Formats: sequence, C-alpha cells, structure tokens
Amino acid sequence: MNSKKVSELLGVSTDTLRYYERIGVIPPVERDHNGYRVYKTNDLNWIYLAKSLRSAGLSIESLIEFATLARKGGKVRAAQKDILHEQLDTLNTKLAQMKETQALLQYKIDMFDEHLAKFDSGQMTKDHTEELWKKPFLKDKNKGEQ
Repeated sequence: MNSKKVSELLGVSTDTLRYYERIGVIPPVERDHNGYRVYKTNDLNWIYLAKSLRSAGLSIESLIEFATLARKGGKVRAAQKDILHEQLDTLNTKLAQMKETQALLQYKIDMFDEHLAKFDSGQMTKDHTEELWKKPFLKDKNKGEQ
C-alpha cells in the first residue's frame, strides 16, 4: 500500500508517516524498484499503534524507545512491556479524572436553571452556596482524602 492510501486509511498525514520512519517510531518501510514506500500489514500496525499512543499522551521519545526495544527483541521485551503498562496507568488516571469532570459538568448543567433561580431569589448567595467537592459524584474521591 502506498503512502497516500495509508494516510487516508489511518488518518495520518504523509509527512507524519515519513517523520515517524525517519526518527525510528516505526521500522524502516520497504521500497519498490522506483523508491516508493510500500507499506505492509506490520507497518500499518506500527503506524496505528504510534498514532493511538500519541493521542493518549505518550511522548515521541517514549515511542522511539518502544520501537527501538522492539527491534532489539530478546530480554528487552520486558522493558517494552513496562512502557505499555506505564502508559496504560497514565491513561486510566486521566480517564478517571475525565469521568469525574464529566459528572461535575453534567451536574452543573442539570442544576443550572435551579441554581440561578435560587441566586435570583436570594436563597443562595456566594457566601451561602453548595460545596461542590462534597457532592455524591465525588464521593469516592472524598473517601480517599478523609
């Protein structure tokens, strides 16, 4: 498969494909007799993995390290797996934070009109208002801090 088709298939620019190959994020891509890149399934897997890990926040340096370890094989595979574990832990933490923020935003949307009415009527003031950090959607977080 040529660069243009890979770009369209995986949503990665051709410049990014060349960059990933040049810096070692993906293994060198085979070339045809005219010097054009010919991407195989293994290449597509590497590109897809790199794109996914980048969008999840893995640094270019970590991707290069991961790819370098993969080319070495053998005993360094444990280090390669460690990189994946570290990224999964980071991603799980971010997801938990995002879910908490999602719940907060949903609560604020659901209560928006009611809160405005309470402020307008004087039932609520900036000195007499709810304590967001104690709301049920943050219950698990609050338990861990007490």
